[in-house]
Amino acid sequence: MNIHEYQGKQVLREFGVKVPNGHVAYSVDEAVEAAEKLGSPVTVVKAQIHAGGRGKAGGVKVAKSLEEVRTYADEILGKTLVTHQNGPDGTEVKRLLIEEGCDIQKEYYVGVVLDRATSRVVMMASEEGGTEIEEVAEATPEKIFKEVIDPVVGLSPYQARRLAFNINIPNELLGKAVKFMTALYEAFVAKDCSIAEINPLVTTGDNEVLALDAKLNFDDNALYRHPDIAELRDLGEEDEKEIQASKYDLSYVSLDGNIGCMVNGAGLAMSTMDIIKHYGGDPANFLDVGGGATAEKVTEAFKIILSDKNVKGIFVNIFGGIMKCDVIAEGVVEATKQIGLTIPLVVRLEGTNVERGKQILDESGLNITSAASMADGAEKIVAAVK
Repeated sequence: MNIHEYQGKQVLREFGVKVPNGHVAYSVDEAVEAAEKLGSPVTVVKAQIHAGGRGKAGGVKVAKSLEEVRTYADEILGKTLVTHQNGPDGTEVKRLLIEEGCDIQKEYYVGVVLDRATSRVVMMASEEGGTEIEEVAEATPEKIFKEVIDPVVGLSPYQARRLAFNINIPNELLGKAVKFMTALYEAFVAKDCSIAEINPLVTTGDNEVLALDAKLNFDDNALYRHPDIAELRDLGEEDEKEIQASKYDLSYVSLDGNIGCMVNGAGLAMSTMDIIKHYGGDPANFLDVGGGATAEKVTEAFKIILSDKNVKGIFVNIFGGIMKCDVIAEGVVEATKQIGLTIPLVVRLEGTNVERGKQILDESGLNITSAASMADGAEKIVAAVK
């Protein structure tokens, strides 16, 4: 789950991470009022959307007077920002962060992620702050330094100091940088983050180490432990179909194709999309109904798939282990009847109670095409759609 920058800074502040003072604003008048409260000679007006690259898209402005705050707030609010992270349709700006300016001396990058290769949390740092870390990794990988963290010990002071030395933090600020990194790691672990990225981390003229920007992502599976974080979810920033899917514990991601996919298991779902592409088709979604799908969940999955107007056909690919093929077949039949499906539907079933499942489909009297294998099913649905 993603949250906004201002929300991320609120979370980090609880753990002692230094951030600039700021207030959220939902209107131009609120933006001006927030700037008055801050009383800073320089005020930063920042669009709040779930995407990076806001500055390059015109979503971050530096104001030197209240009139400029009003002008920039009026310009940014309601604007559709298109960045490299949110696609060609962009995202409408509905809220702003009004933040005090600071005397930036140097920009750095610090991030905490889970390294799947080592199954450990890793802290990364670079003196190339303000730049996308992917660009740094490609152009100058030697400028990215990493510390693999022992989960029993946590981030050791010597590891934080080594990172600070490697990215050339000024000597007089090493202590503050170590404190900053330690607090960032503690926030990452305590709140079950999947990413905690500070870009840029800055040193200032009054000898502070600040998080000028903050991006926090959270593990959805751990949100039951953090109701305070779950409350920060902004549904207006998410795809309506993905929101609906989450209500039924379905894993759904919208894509650009025209063949809807309903599969059980993430690995099989990825393979299904690959084989559709292999036969010349384009998947319209990733949809994993999980191992314990009911007829109700299958019906809801169909509704979500069909809410995408680009979908011209559906491929159901189920391997029944925990999930029984006859239950899936009953769900497919029920969904087809409820929705009045008119587009091609190809179903491939394999595993537990597969014969009973196929019998249910065959006796339904509905226009459902059976497939003998995953490849057969992909070939049939691509041909039907074309």
